[in-house]
Amino acid sequence: MKSTNARSVFAFRWKYVSLPLIMLLLAVVLTAIFYGRLPFPVAYHFQPDGAPDKWAIPGLFILWMLVPQFLLTLGAMALTFIISRVAMRFLDPKSIVIDPRRIMLLTGNMVALAQIILVYALLDIFLYNTSQTHLGLSLLIFALIVMVVGGIILGAFFVRMMKQVLASNKN
Repeated sequence: MKSTNARSVFAFRWKYVSLPLIMLLLAVVLTAIFYGRLPFPVAYHFQPDGAPDKWAIPGLFILWMLVPQFLLTLGAMALTFIISRVAMRFLDPKSIVIDPRRIMLLTGNMVALAQIILVYALLDIFLYNTSQTHLGLSLLIFALIVMVVGGIILGAFFVRMMKQVLASNKN
């Protein structure tokens, strides 16, 4: 096992999964706010014109929306925890080129992209069922925007890391 320095450099930190935790908390808060006002049954699927065409009982709908949030958050936590343990065991902090804390921060929080889309869908369904209005953007357009922004962030991260690697190779 590596030194205590490796333990401090590669240790799991909650900031590595802060965005998934925030999205999970937001989904739970939205559910707590809207659940009592949901009709029976809940419209959860809509035609292109915004009219509902599929319904579910409120409890089942909430289960469909919150279980993926919990699983994504748990997966992000497990992934970053495993990465930190493997890094502690096999990597020497003095010999690394790219800071693994940045990689764990990105990896753990990347899950939030899917969670943001789920929270948007949840809010849109809640709003439709309580006030018969939809959010401004369709779910598809919103998902595309989130994925493009996420791709730009990942691309910027990749370019920055490659510059770091190239600079270390010159030295």
